[in-house]
Amino acid sequence: MTGLRPGAILRLSSLALATIALLPVQLVIARLAPGKSATIPLLFHRLTCRCLGVRRRIRGTPPPAGSGGLIVANHVSWLDISVLGAERPVCFVAKSEVRGWPVIGFLSRLQHTLFIDRSRRGATADVAAQMGERLSAGQAVVLFAEGTTGDGTRILPMRSSLLGAAHEALKSEIDGADEADIAVYPLTISYTGFHGIAGGRVERTALAWYGETELAPHLKAVLDAGAVDVELAWGEPIAMGRKTSRKEATRLAEAAIRKARQETVSGRPLA
Repeated sequence: MTGLRPGAILRLSSLALATIALLPVQLVIARLAPGKSATIPLLFHRLTCRCLGVRRRIRGTPPPAGSGGLIVANHVSWLDISVLGAERPVCFVAKSEVRGWPVIGFLSRLQHTLFIDRSRRGATADVAAQMGERLSAGQAVVLFAEGTTGDGTRILPMRSSLLGAAHEALKSEIDGADEADIAVYPLTISYTGFHGIAGGRVERTALAWYGETELAPHLKAVLDAGAVDVELAWGEPIAMGRKTSRKEATRLAEAAIRKARQETVSGRPLA
């Protein structure tokens, strides 16, 4: 990436050095103490946010620390991964293409990302089974239910297929249980502006990574911005299962996410 400002070069170099230093530590922990393998990704994502100038603001009530459940969120940018990963230990569901991306694919595998091949029949069931295992183990799984990234100004329709499949998989994981509930946590990700100044449609679209936008120019834009403000708005949890179907849970989650987006008016950073 040419034309970067000196400060941006310094921050990008710091992130690269931190990544190189943390990689062997994560590999050792994953092999010798897999139960503690969420610590390094949490640190890495916080360093990423700091180096890229991403400032997080929380609205609503997040899930209790250490709790599992299915986090259903909208998807705006590759930055979403570090924005969420900096908040708590989570695992993500991503399209299978990500597995082969340089650097990012390797880092995703280290964080135990679940990859879904949308071109293969039966892929949803396979991923759902793995999600069921993670959920039954008390882990938090992030599902970008739109299926793609949006332009930062609107919410796309949410898909219910993986929610329902994950619920069925969770029931099979719980020995002898005919019914089980999944805690679904709606989460709205909104990139609100720069340097504490709220932006409008133009600024939000500039921060979104969607369509045919290439990664390198978008990363350069983020680095040149110096300080990016993002708001994470948590909705009320939804118990999907005995009383709430997967389609109803998806509808409720989508409604909560859309409502939170409409209410996002502040670009102030998290104090």
